[in-house]
Amino acid sequence: MEIDLTPKLAKKIYGDDGGAYHAWCPNDLPMLKEGNIGAAKLFIEKNGFALPRYSDSAKVAYVLQGSGVAGIILPEKEEKVLAIKKGDAIALPFGVTTWWYNKEDTELGILFLGDTKTAHKAGSFTDMFLTGPNGIFTGFSTEFVGRAWDLDEATVKTLVGSQSGKGIVKLPANAKMPEPKKDHYTGMALNCIEAPLDVDIKGGGKVVVLNTKNLPLVGEVGLGADLVMLNGGAMCSPGFSCDSALQVTYIVRGSGRVQVVGVDGKRVLETTIKAGNLFIVPRFFVVSKISDPDGMDWFSIITTPNPIFTHLAGRTSVWKALSTEVLRASFNVPADVEEKFSSKRKAEEIFFPPPN
Repeated sequence: MEIDLTPKLAKKIYGDDGGAYHAWCPNDLPMLKEGNIGAAKLFIEKNGFALPRYSDSAKVAYVLQGSGVAGIILPEKEEKVLAIKKGDAIALPFGVTTWWYNKEDTELGILFLGDTKTAHKAGSFTDMFLTGPNGIFTGFSTEFVGRAWDLDEATVKTLVGSQSGKGIVKLPANAKMPEPKKDHYTGMALNCIEAPLDVDIKGGGKVVVLNTKNLPLVGEVGLGADLVMLNGGAMCSPGFSCDSALQVTYIVRGSGRVQVVGVDGKRVLETTIKAGNLFIVPRFFVVSKISDPDGMDWFSIITTPNPIFTHLAGRTSVWKALSTEVLRASFNVPADVEEKFSSKRKAEEIFFPPPN
């Protein structure tokens, strides 16, 4: 059965004046269910507060826009309060409890990509809220809540019934929230825009890779991630994950074209991509992208914490390692054609600037 790889936009699931939560549905993007991947976005307006929740999935969060405050509680650990801003990547292991708050004028946008192997529904995140009309308190009887927290009935009813907002609420402008601490950020997040570059090719593009070396928590999440910034008109070399990992890509900025080639040399995807699109490349399928004149940035997760990629063009490609005789026999071409093929792309790797 052929799987539809067409890039899709997220759909609004819930929200009010405090903000909104959007997600990609496995029915619209079948590779989510096939690959056990979840994807969602949280947008928080000024004074918006995303209520404390825990999820059935481990995730990587990436701040798409704005700045704000994140509260993160690892199992049986103290609350970490982080100042977050555009470009921050945050590893959220299984069992973590989070809340999010925006006190700035600019909308705060956060992307979530993660593994749904442990989820209630393959390809979807399910959040369990601690408060609100759909929070866990409301499911227990007054007796159970009172016994568990040693509270009288009147206090229990006030505690359980006062929060009417679901998921995201808007707080008063003078609301007091915890102040972020600088030392809480270290080891919990990494700003991909400010981090040292793993790849920097003049006229081509730049890459920052998120792995167990620069953010050890991704090992607990079980995912690797990267931010790719492709220059205008540049090409990303055709390549594939050689360790049986899926690549989940969200277009952060700009636009371009993508082609994916699968089994039997069949082109399974050829389309334009733009900011807001999400698409998934199956295991061992080869993908390549060319950006439009304004360039294109994307954030990807790979379903292994330290991914390995094989590129099929450029200085480090597998073609450069193959002997001359093997190349001629494989392509069934004369020596002059093989020599021309082998003489190209000797210096460039991964990214190729636009033709002169």
